[in-house]
Amino acid sequence: MLSPMRLMNPKIIRSLPHLTLLILTCLPSGHHLFAAQGRTTLQNTNSTVPQWTRFEAQFTGSASYENPLQDVQVEVDFTAPNGKRLTVAAFWDGDRTWKVRFSPEVLGQWTYRTRSSNQTDTGLHNQSGSFNCVAYTGRNPLYRHGALRVSEDRRYLAHADGTPFFWLGDTAWNGVLKSDARSWDIYLRDRVSKGFNVIQFVTTQWRAAAGNADARLAFYGKEKIHLDRVFYQWMDERVDAMNDHGIVAAPVLIWAIGGATAMLNPGNILPDDQIIVLARYMVARYGAHQVAWLLAGDADYRGEKAERWKKIGRAVFGENHHRLATMHPGGQIWVADEFRNEPWFSFNGYQSGHSDSPQSLRWHTQGPPSQGWKKEPHHPEINLEPNYEAHIARPSMKVFDAYTVRRAAYWSLLIAPPAGVTYGAHGIWSWEFKPNPPMTHPYTGIARPWHEAMKLPGSMSMKHLKSFFSSLEWWKLRPDQDLLVEQPGRDSPERFIAAARTENGEVGVVYIPVGGEVSLKMDRFRSIVAAEWFNPATGSRAPIGKIANRGAHQFRASGGEDWVLLLKATAGTRRSPERSFSFADFWRKRAKLKRVDDSR
Repeated sequence: MLSPMRLMNPKIIRSLPHLTLLILTCLPSGHHLFAAQGRTTLQNTNSTVPQWTRFEAQFTGSASYENPLQDVQVEVDFTAPNGKRLTVAAFWDGDRTWKVRFSPEVLGQWTYRTRSSNQTDTGLHNQSGSFNCVAYTGRNPLYRHGALRVSEDRRYLAHADGTPFFWLGDTAWNGVLKSDARSWDIYLRDRVSKGFNVIQFVTTQWRAAAGNADARLAFYGKEKIHLDRVFYQWMDERVDAMNDHGIVAAPVLIWAIGGATAMLNPGNILPDDQIIVLARYMVARYGAHQVAWLLAGDADYRGEKAERWKKIGRAVFGENHHRLATMHPGGQIWVADEFRNEPWFSFNGYQSGHSDSPQSLRWHTQGPPSQGWKKEPHHPEINLEPNYEAHIARPSMKVFDAYTVRRAAYWSLLIAPPAGVTYGAHGIWSWEFKPNPPMTHPYTGIARPWHEAMKLPGSMSMKHLKSFFSSLEWWKLRPDQDLLVEQPGRDSPERFIAAARTENGEVGVVYIPVGGEVSLKMDRFRSIVAAEWFNPATGSRAPIGKIANRGAHQFRASGGEDWVLLLKATAGTRRSPERSFSFADFWRKRAKLKRVDDSR
């Protein structure tokens, strides 16, 4: 039997069948969704760089280093047209080559100058240059609207120009590690067509992938790690492709879960100083991309463990962090209270997980996710790992289907101010090539090949979900359980009805997981309400009619699966007759008007 440490041996990795790939031909770069690429390599001064894209400058050291990652540090000071200075780290890229990547936010002439910890290295120290930042004129939304920020009210994410950003993530933990360029492009195209705009992935060897498809490791050693720059050059292509398709990259920098596979994860085998070195390297390499950092993955980050990761986060991101960052805790481990005051902690990521027990459903709908959003300072709240489609549920051992995936997603979006949600498919997260249980995850069930898992119906449900919320000013919704006359979820957690409403009473959204009747307090709307049913499985809509905004009104959802009830206040008087307006009313009124016209 292979020990965890032997699994880190490259010779062993090359013998593992799950790493065998058919290497396919890469599509030309022109096949990306957005033709205008997001990177400019500077060959000389006075080059132009579109705003929010990235440029890359290369430097050749005059000295040799035994371990370039550890032996020398290079920083680059960028000065904006308004005089503001920003400092980013350069990164080693093989031999004597260092590179710096930077994403300019301000139009106009920029200058830069390097600083090396080895000032005698004239190739790395005191190198300078300039470029002109010009307006971006392409179609890529990441560059049209700018980098992601937390909104002014701290309830959702938005682009730099204020455009709200609805996070619809997909989980491809192993996708960047195991895919070839052509299959990665096929996958990204499919996800873009379904409205996904974030991909979550792992950046090093970890418990579910002993290396990348070429059997290379991100790093070797422990006390003083050595880096494999070819591993990250491979990753560059995948991360570039995400941004080129208009997708935000969401990398887990350090996987850190404990248990039987703990020694396969960097967060457990490396000392803190080397975790910081490794994570800083990735921040330097990808910090100019459109990214949202997931500092650490799938563990308990509370108590003393929280203190450890707070210190690591401060060391990795510093005070001048330019991109969003959060944690990716283990299932039903709430860490927002531990991290909410950290300067680098941008939004609260949590994991409702893969259990279908009554206790787990209650944790999700009535526990910390439904209460934590009220605490200050506020943070957007995003479920980064609900149940994965086609994954075995615990303890029932049933398989999560499109319905249970939808239920977790709509609950997540309506029990807190909506900011987004992530989807996962069994077979994509582990990037399988044939039916297989994922590495070290036999309890999750046989996973489909990635190209089959890509077509699971739940991904279409996510397309409909994105379309539904995009038709609303979703960022104005707030949880409103008081809208319900009665909550069936108190007795039966699987029947929990999630309700949200805008604070001005103009819009309400109610998710009903099991059909049947629901009674709402209509006086919580400012005027007569136009109601309609939305089918989250098909994306179809069916009008109900107009409802008086007084008293209680009972709505009935047909069938035994889920429905979404959309209510919009109409212009005009605040009160209306109790009777709903129907199509029959319309035709009677039309006939009456016709008789009046005929009599003239």
